[in-house]
Amino acid sequence: PVLEGFNPDYVFVHGDTSTTMATSIAAFYNQSKVCHVEAGLRTDNKWSPFPEEINRQVTGRIADFHFAPTVTSESNLLKENVPSHQIVITGNTVIDALLESVNKVNDDPSDLIKKLNHDIGDQELLLVTGHRRENHGDGFIRICEALKEIALEKPEHLIIYPVHLNPKVQEPVKRILAGISNIMLIDPLAYEDFIWLMNRSKLIITDSGGVQEEAPSLGKPVLVMRDTTERPEAVEAGTVILVGTDKDLIVSETLNLLNNSDRFTEMSKLHNPYGDGKACHRIVEFIKNQK
Repeated sequence: PVLEGFNPDYVFVHGDTSTTMATSIAAFYNQSKVCHVEAGLRTDNKWSPFPEEINRQVTGRIADFHFAPTVTSESNLLKENVPSHQIVITGNTVIDALLESVNKVNDDPSDLIKKLNHDIGDQELLLVTGHRRENHGDGFIRICEALKEIALEKPEHLIIYPVHLNPKVQEPVKRILAGISNIMLIDPLAYEDFIWLMNRSKLIITDSGGVQEEAPSLGKPVLVMRDTTERPEAVEAGTVILVGTDKDLIVSETLNLLNNSDRFTEMSKLHNPYGDGKACHRIVEFIKNQK
């Protein structure tokens, strides 16, 4: 009804969700031009990440304009025969949102942030997130066992894990990690609260794509619990380390960063390859110049 009633000239879709794919198809049927923000990310393995890889490939086939966050993303699109004049390298809008939100949350913290800040005190903090479908089952069991070992090895550090609501995540996390004194399992957070928690953390262990991009702008090393990533720029820049769901690798890389101050400092000061916070401005200027 929105497409039929409003009949937009341009429809903007973002990223690689199933909503993104469905909206791009609906906009195509409506003969609106599709503008894909965060375009060109690829693993070229349709099963990993699932279903995001196919979502973004389908969207990429339909899109009229592709706002690629990096040169690598642009290269992926050119290999798929997308005309160069339809691609703009913008940086990623997630960095725009992050930099704006950091200032906002520091100026006006929520009641939850105030409580967390009080509960955490002076402890060094490790932030964990995990939700990906490909890690369900044995993968999450290995992840939780690794976190338990890290917690027992580093009792002076506090691990905070906002636990995804999916029962396939909740069950192993609560079974293996509940009751460990220096692991805090909390409900999922609002975006600005999560930004505060990232900024407060020493390092981050995650399977999230977005966090791979956000955390380096805050100077936070990231261990990525995935075997493949559509964001190879971060790996190449050294701002993230791929550890998959290998228990021993998660433990060893985490402890290495915590115990090796030189390596930690070097990783935390590396340049974020995903932009300068001006992606939205570049997108708007491009669209304004369309005939």
